[in-house]
Amino acid sequence: MSSLLDRSQRPVAFDCRHFLGDRPCTWHKREQAVCNCDHYEPVQQRILIIKLDAMGDVLRTTALLPPLTRAHPGASIAWMTRPEAAPLLQHNPYLDEVIHYGADGLVQLQARRFDRVINLDAGKTSAGLAALADAPRKDGFVLGDRGHVEPTNAAARRWLEMGLFDDLKRRNRRTYQDLMCDILGLEGADHRYVLALTELEHESGRKQLENLGLDPARTIVGLNTGAGGRWPLKQWREDGFIELVDRLDQLGSPQFLLLGGPDQAHRHATIRNAVSADVRVAPTDLSVRIFAALVGACDVLVTGDTLAMHLALALERRVVVLFGPTSAAEIDLYQRGDKILPSMDCLACYKTSCDYAPNCMDLIRVDAVTRSVMRQLTLSSASSRRAA
Repeated sequence: MSSLLDRSQRPVAFDCRHFLGDRPCTWHKREQAVCNCDHYEPVQQRILIIKLDAMGDVLRTTALLPPLTRAHPGASIAWMTRPEAAPLLQHNPYLDEVIHYGADGLVQLQARRFDRVINLDAGKTSAGLAALADAPRKDGFVLGDRGHVEPTNAAARRWLEMGLFDDLKRRNRRTYQDLMCDILGLEGADHRYVLALTELEHESGRKQLENLGLDPARTIVGLNTGAGGRWPLKQWREDGFIELVDRLDQLGSPQFLLLGGPDQAHRHATIRNAVSADVRVAPTDLSVRIFAALVGACDVLVTGDTLAMHLALALERRVVVLFGPTSAAEIDLYQRGDKILPSMDCLACYKTSCDYAPNCMDLIRVDAVTRSVMRQLTLSSASSRRAA
């Protein structure tokens, strides 16, 4: 009696980069290709990156992917993160897999083996995941059996100490990406953010602008007014934005777009009602990728140290970034913007509340922000002319 067991098995390229296991690969669906076809790419190494939160931190860590890929040709890179940060990694050309942190992800972590695990967070959850993962090489931080986080090398120890001692954090003059490259043994490597929006997402962003009455062909100044719930002190004062809009309107009449989340709805209404310029307010309930498309449509973004700042840098927009309670030195603007800091000795305190009145963000002067915005608008216009 003939049966399936009597037939020869088809070859399956389990080691191919495009192998999915539970469904056909991309090339089989596109071309009806079968295993060991011209698209066969054998995986030489498997690397796991653990970076759970915050979303801006996840995005800036994508800058390590290009040098990491150059250092490991033929490697397949997986990234474990929280579901809310996963959209930032969609369509990333350097990643083969995004694993959601949760029950399903933990099952995979317990069953799989990697060649290298990278965890750059000193939090116990991330370090615990790195400790659980099966790999002969681990870089960054792991959770020790006594319940404390342990750095895996000297560079990780230096980053750990910067997180523990305020004086070291304030003295630092190196960017986050350069410090992380040291931990990974990639000292001096070139790096850049990686955020891959689709053309459909860009088009959705343009439609949002048109629905708001903005002309994408004219200059747009984006004003990201919030700072998220964790670091409320990172946001600039309302009257600062109001005066900035008035000054910029007198100098050149750009279009203004207020950007932020639901917590900024009242703030946006206050700003819009206080100015004579035509200010439009973006919806506050957009998905992070459509929000990114709006940020990418701005010629210059004025923002604090926020996710919007990281999105703008990832999309190569010009920025004017206002710093106070967080480290300006750690942020690499990639020569696409200005940093505005007040003159205070206690900057980069990372406090969630402050006894000083006015505080560091209150002391940022409107004239300094105005000059920087005008400078960045000039540079943006010059870049557009060169590109044309």
